[in-house]
Amino acid sequence: MQTKTTFKAAWWLRNSHLQTIYPALFRHAPNPPDYRRERLTTPDHDFIDVDYCGTGNQPLIILIHGLTGSSQSDYIKGLQSVLLKQGFRSAALNFRGCSGQSNNRARSYHSGETEDIHFLYQTLRQREPETPLGVVGFSLGGNVVLKWLGEQGDQLDLFAAVAVSVPLLLDICATKLDNGFAKCYRGNLLKELKVYMHVKLRHLENIGPSQEAEKIKELGDLSAIDSFWQYDDRVVAKLHGFNDVHDYYRRSSSRQYLKSISVPTLLIQAVDDPFMTKEVLPELNEISSCVHLELTQHGGHVGFISGLIPFRPEYWLEQRIPEFLMGCIVKL
Repeated sequence: MQTKTTFKAAWWLRNSHLQTIYPALFRHAPNPPDYRRERLTTPDHDFIDVDYCGTGNQPLIILIHGLTGSSQSDYIKGLQSVLLKQGFRSAALNFRGCSGQSNNRARSYHSGETEDIHFLYQTLRQREPETPLGVVGFSLGGNVVLKWLGEQGDQLDLFAAVAVSVPLLLDICATKLDNGFAKCYRGNLLKELKVYMHVKLRHLENIGPSQEAEKIKELGDLSAIDSFWQYDDRVVAKLHGFNDVHDYYRRSSSRQYLKSISVPTLLIQAVDDPFMTKEVLPELNEISSCVHLELTQHGGHVGFISGLIPFRPEYWLEQRIPEFLMGCIVKL
């Protein structure tokens, strides 16, 4: 179903690029209170780091960051602080290699990688079988969340889910980033990904698993890559068992999974998101009755900044997401 939105973009930040860029330049969210990190050993003998906010037996929300982000991203830390005030604990997953230390395998993370979120879910559910669990994902993390929800169908014990600014069709989004001002986002993201791979190679060489380091070396020189089509074909597809970039985009795009979701889910998308086009947005007959599609005309990519006074932003997502979660928890 489609949900009417309450979002009104700040008049001084109506442009989609300003909505997207402003938080990156000017927001510096402090670490939330009652904060601790746990390292979990994965089934393939690698690790993921999880940053928790809050203790006790309150409902627990898993948070999933976007591409080149981490638990230290301002939208994650800001939401953790707000959720704590609203009576929710949170567990922010760092994708492999995103917590400040490279992971110990050549594999990393990508838009369709759902093994680690499922491992974290199973770990938390085993520890706290009665605790209400929810999940929130942003951008790439939102794609992972929606794909995971669709894959699992009615097998998950979750009371709610939220996905924000999701690249629902990866091929269209990759092409959009090859055009106009969006190439600036593409350039910055690819630069960070190349550094990520370089640091990972040095790490693997230092700790000794030569077979894993060799997988990175076999990718060749990445410096000339200047599009996601190239990066995802050369790096993501080869490291994660896809035939090529087309196979990766086809299998990992989350729009095809929306019909199979059985968890109450809020999907927030801005029509003016500079990372995608209107083509990625699903028709209502493509989503299950559990999915609430909330479209805003403005908001950019993980922006959604409101507020009447210039340079005094209000981060609407930190109102809307807890509101949706509270509405679902009272129905339990």
